[in-house]
Amino acid sequence: MSPRTTGGLGLVRSSNVGKPTWTLVGTGALAHARTDHIHTTELEATAVDKQLLRSGVEDVVEAVDRYSAKWAATPGGADWLHVQHVPVRRFVAEIVRKLLALNCWVPFASAPGPLILAPYEGLVGLRSSSSREYLAYTVTWSGVAYVLGAAAPHNPTRSAQLRNRARTSTANTGPSPLPSDLGRQDVLALSWTSRHAATLTPVLAELARGGQRSLLLDLATDAAERCSSGPAMGFELRAAPSDLFTVSGTAEGLHRPDDEHVVQMEGHGIQLARLVRLLSVLLETSGGCTQPSWRTVVRAESWLDDILSTTRPHTVLLSNDTSPLGVLAAHAAERHGANSVHVQHGAWTPESVAWPALHSRDIIVMGERDLALGREWARHPEAEVHVLGQPRFDVLTSLSRQTQRRYLENLLAPGGRRAPTRIAVWACQPFNPDHLKSHADLLLDGLAEADGDWGLVIAPHPAQGADAFTALVKRDAGPPIAVVDPRVGARGCLAGADVLASAYSTCGIETALLGIPVLEIGPPGERTLGLTSHGLATRCEAAGEVAEALSGLHAGPAPIPRAALDAVSRWRGDSATRIARLITDRATSGPRANDSTHHHPGAAASPKDEGASVR
Repeated sequence: MSPRTTGGLGLVRSSNVGKPTWTLVGTGALAHARTDHIHTTELEATAVDKQLLRSGVEDVVEAVDRYSAKWAATPGGADWLHVQHVPVRRFVAEIVRKLLALNCWVPFASAPGPLILAPYEGLVGLRSSSSREYLAYTVTWSGVAYVLGAAAPHNPTRSAQLRNRARTSTANTGPSPLPSDLGRQDVLALSWTSRHAATLTPVLAELARGGQRSLLLDLATDAAERCSSGPAMGFELRAAPSDLFTVSGTAEGLHRPDDEHVVQMEGHGIQLARLVRLLSVLLETSGGCTQPSWRTVVRAESWLDDILSTTRPHTVLLSNDTSPLGVLAAHAAERHGANSVHVQHGAWTPESVAWPALHSRDIIVMGERDLALGREWARHPEAEVHVLGQPRFDVLTSLSRQTQRRYLENLLAPGGRRAPTRIAVWACQPFNPDHLKSHADLLLDGLAEADGDWGLVIAPHPAQGADAFTALVKRDAGPPIAVVDPRVGARGCLAGADVLASAYSTCGIETALLGIPVLEIGPPGERTLGLTSHGLATRCEAAGEVAEALSGLHAGPAPIPRAALDAVSRWRGDSATRIARLITDRATSGPRANDSTHHHPGAAASPKDEGASVR
């Protein structure tokens, strides 16, 4: 595991009238330390028990909920923690992970004591990330000491990196007025990533063919994530006002004085008033559609209420109802009497989301294995889960392997030069740079060892900046490497590959559906899609395993049973049609209790051919 560096500090044992204390000092002081000491990057590289991490996060967030959930709420009644659960849990996980790592260090575990922070260090900072827009917040080690009770008279809550970020507008005015030509709509859909758009637009096109009027609100704040279709597919497309996501400022209500409320976590007492004070930094400095500030959330709710009042749809269609905007939209739909429908846009695993919660009334999942998670995560009291596949995969039936193969060859050998005989595509995730490099080294070393003439084409995640791979492309030795145009993405080239490698990109499922070999890469313990357990992929934890898997491809792929594919995604080319039919049937006749394609949470296992007729 690569270190999660947040500053050049060390932890040194000192004493206070015989009681052990631990002081954060500059790394230069470590060379002269005569007592137990450790660099904080070593602590951050410590592997911690995942079950302890999960249970610790759960306990702390529950305590924060009981303590402060009602301190701030939107006019529509959504409390701050309910809407911002995902970023809050991610931040709490950073605190719990550091505390567990501290407990794993024997000198501290044998003589625990209070931490003394480093004066003037900011308490909340940012981790490195290859994502273009997402802010990976973390707590500094001084921030850890602070929530445990250390005095911090000179420490700002924000690190210099956060303070130096471009200031956004703090105007407290409302967003731009609604367009005057918004008419009545049957379905209102929301998208803020390219994956949402690609998942929802086939459904909206099917609804249009059935005479339903739909409006897609494109809330993306990253130009590369915006939806490029609309009227051509039969539905209306509108972008969010440009000023909707520009508001920052103080989160009123979350700054309270210290008190006696503490939550215990593996021997550490976390002061709740101080923890909420640090969490307020996320709500005040965040921006964009994936991490809207608290003031933006309040304004976005008002804007959505106005649109719902004007368009009066029977259905609100979402592809994410867990992150802040999705939670807000699902609850706005409930207040306006509209049915809420959630279409799973990416593969699920038990650890795939920071907060396993789905708020919509109807939940569309891709495969049989998603039923259990859908039922477990459902929060709506009348939720039903439906296995109808993935609309984004419908087009796979018409992909041209020859065209995509030519694209890959031209990338690796432009100008008519000879292309490698075998091509691997790497579908990436927006990991931090060290994590990304570890995957690259594993894959490239394996390609170099494998039999045959291999080249590698890198397909960045849609939220990832292509510059994250500049150093890889400039390598002097090893297999030839090229990077896919972001407008093409993994979807636009995977059919032409000999193999696809990824940790947990949903492209792994698309590739398996096409019968192309898949490698699930990453060190032991790395989260994957779990396709290996269904016989749809090969797990590769080291370069030698990658080389062995690639060398074995000469024998050709083994046939894959339909049941194994259906477990991860029902693929008949008609998912969009079936989802559109469910939406319209629900609007006209309400729940269909006797339909076998519906599953109430806690119901028995699904019939074998549920939601999967052949066109």
